[in-house]
Amino acid sequence: MKLEAIYEEWKKDSEIDKTELGDESIKIPKLHHKYFQVYSSEKLLLKKYEAEMRQLKLAKYEFYTMGPNEDTPKDWTLPPRGMILKGDIPMYLEGDKEIIEMSLKIGLQQEKVELLESIIKSLSNRGFQIKAAIDWFKFTMGA
Repeated sequence: MKLEAIYEEWKKDSEIDKTELGDESIKIPKLHHKYFQVYSSEKLLLKKYEAEMRQLKLAKYEFYTMGPNEDTPKDWTLPPRGMILKGDIPMYLEGDKEIIEMSLKIGLQQEKVELLESIIKSLSNRGFQIKAAIDWFKFTMGA
């Protein structure tokens, strides 16, 4: 699910109808299920990306230290001077195009997971917010 789609869904679902607080409190478990399901799938996708990153870093390390082999993708190229020194490998790994792309993918996925965690926490507190609203209405009505 895209980050923008999560924001749009939460924008709709975060609204509380002040005239139907009872119905709103009944919707909490359904909303929790909805967002926890999305959270679980996005968290698993994050784990997958992190595993792919570890594999990519290992493959790039081997490529930079030992050179290309028959399994090396054709678009991977060594620097113009050929093999690089082991001390320079971290710099090359940090600047590698594929590693940067995977890091950005992981960063976006982490943002989704953190947003969903925040939404779930908010839903956990929603019952207290609804109770506080009910108490406020009772107070303003003179009860």
